[in-house]
Amino acid sequence: MNIIDTPSPNFDARSLPVSIIVLHYTGMQTAQAAIDRLRDPEAKVSAHYLVAEDGQILRMVAEDQRAWHAGKSRWRGIEDVNSASIGIEIVNPGHEFGYRPFMEEQIDAVVRLVADITERHRITRGNVVGHSDIAPTRKQDPGELFPWSRLAKVRLALPRPTKGLMDPMWTDAGFLVALERFGYDVTDKLAAVVAFQRRFRPELIDGVIDGECRSILLALLLPKPTGDDG
Repeated sequence: MNIIDTPSPNFDARSLPVSIIVLHYTGMQTAQAAIDRLRDPEAKVSAHYLVAEDGQILRMVAEDQRAWHAGKSRWRGIEDVNSASIGIEIVNPGHEFGYRPFMEEQIDAVVRLVADITERHRITRGNVVGHSDIAPTRKQDPGELFPWSRLAKVRLALPRPTKGLMDPMWTDAGFLVALERFGYDVTDKLAAVVAFQRRFRPELIDGVIDGECRSILLALLLPKPTGDDG
């Protein structure tokens, strides 16, 4: 991979080993605006990598340092997600400025980068997540248009389960217990369900716990979830 060093001053020391990758969209009108913000000391935000629409990768914070990309977040019991993760910003204007499909060259680069990071840090595919997964009350990125199936096909992310689905008929409270067990912060019940749907059932994001949601979550909790995309 051709990676260009574009250092940000916004980092500090890790207190946990790397076990998570968090994917974001930049959510700004231009790539340059995002880069400038990620390098602005006053903004107090950063990421380890940024992937441009043409597939160019910028390295902004060294992987052994703690970048400031996750904010207040939680995943699988880890509350200092910044310390445990590598953050990748993917250039896209996001929901505020004209959310659009990601570019093919861009996703190719994301796949290569995630493959390299997961191999070096031995990160499991269940810990390759979106910003909305770890901060459901605050974030929507990388959003429902992000092609998680591209990562799932090469076992870099969990697939959307499609095979052998069975509705466990949980109550809504039971579903939330299972969702928390899977990894989500369910303090805000509606936000947690919406985040789950955005990731695993993006064609219908209504916050309603239905049979399809229950079936998908049950399959994800099994040892080897299977789907058409991985």
